[in-house]
Amino acid sequence: MRKIQSQAVHHITLVGADRETSIGFWEGVLGMPFVFEQPNLDNPSESHLYFDPGDGRLITVFTDARREPDSSRTSTEVGSVHHLAFAVSQATFAQTVQRLEERGIRHSGVKDRGFMDSIYFEDPLGLLIELAAYRFEPPAGYTHAEVLLEAHRIRVSNDDYNIAPVHLADAIEHLQRARGSLSEDRSPKDPYR
Repeated sequence: MRKIQSQAVHHITLVGADRETSIGFWEGVLGMPFVFEQPNLDNPSESHLYFDPGDGRLITVFTDARREPDSSRTSTEVGSVHHLAFAVSQATFAQTVQRLEERGIRHSGVKDRGFMDSIYFEDPLGLLIELAAYRFEPPAGYTHAEVLLEAHRIRVSNDDYNIAPVHLADAIEHLQRARGSLSEDRSPKDPYR
């Protein structure tokens, strides 16, 4: 028996209400370009809208003009989606509270996650959305996930509760050490003595 190895999220499809609500939120609030539309090939009475969240992958929404938006919170029962998280830059994140409040959108306020900053709010249909900004950039050739894996190992070995900036810095240094150097001794030094 072998695994079916995934390589990335291909797309996420949501059940929307009317077309205007979806375009207004995904493109008009979150800035995701509306890249194409076609009928839902499994249900021709619905339209299928496609949005680019910024990495070329897709968020898609089934819409039907007969469906009215309902802002009651979507289910968080077992097997349900709790929230969708989207990456934003630190520059954008710094403006998020103001931009949400300009629209009268209630939000959680900024949450300190140790390795990232987050803010939560609901879309017009009650789906919880998170905007997250990493507090670090991985070294060239590495991913955020690889840094977090190493930071997790360091955190656990230190018996710390959660990943903090010190774990990230040490993880980045560890990954950088995997690259070659002509120096035999790569330990920290004080050349200012």
